[in-house]
Amino acid sequence: MTASAQGPAPGELLERTAEGDEAAFAQFYQLMGPVAYGLALRITRDTHMAQDVLQETFAAIWSQAGRYDPETSSARAWVAMMAHRRAVDRVRREQSERDRGASWASGSETTAHDSVAEVVQLRAEHRRVRAALERLTPLQREALDLAYFAGHTHTEVAQRLDIPLGTAKTRIRDALRNLRTHLEDHR
Repeated sequence: MTASAQGPAPGELLERTAEGDEAAFAQFYQLMGPVAYGLALRITRDTHMAQDVLQETFAAIWSQAGRYDPETSSARAWVAMMAHRRAVDRVRREQSERDRGASWASGSETTAHDSVAEVVQLRAEHRRVRAALERLTPLQREALDLAYFAGHTHTEVAQRLDIPLGTAKTRIRDALRNLRTHLEDHR
């Protein structure tokens, strides 16, 4: 990894974090914390939830830094993906709790079977989506990560990947088409 004028590259900091380097983790947090928090805030629309998501994300990064693969995605995209998943899970959990509270308050009963079936169905859907994402090329996956998980515009994706705008749009379009095809084929 190359070091920039501002310090080590995020990927290098992740490698050092995987080795238990707390100082590298602190530097990584300083670099990527705002990325994760901003994404979490956009998804949750609640500062307290976004702060919780930020903590959960970086706790996971500390314990899973060794799983980061620079061949698959950039460190920024990896952090954004982790924060996005946790933020969406948090919003779903909050919504589920509100729905259960409303259901209980209204006196209607839901069977445990329904919630178990929903969990099983949701897990199967997650597996299908993960499998579909794994079938994308690394270039498509990185462009898609930046556009949909990190919330960047096509122009920003092109700038971050140092590619022409048309190429960025093509990668994103092809990634979405491949995802759709794979998900339709595996229903």
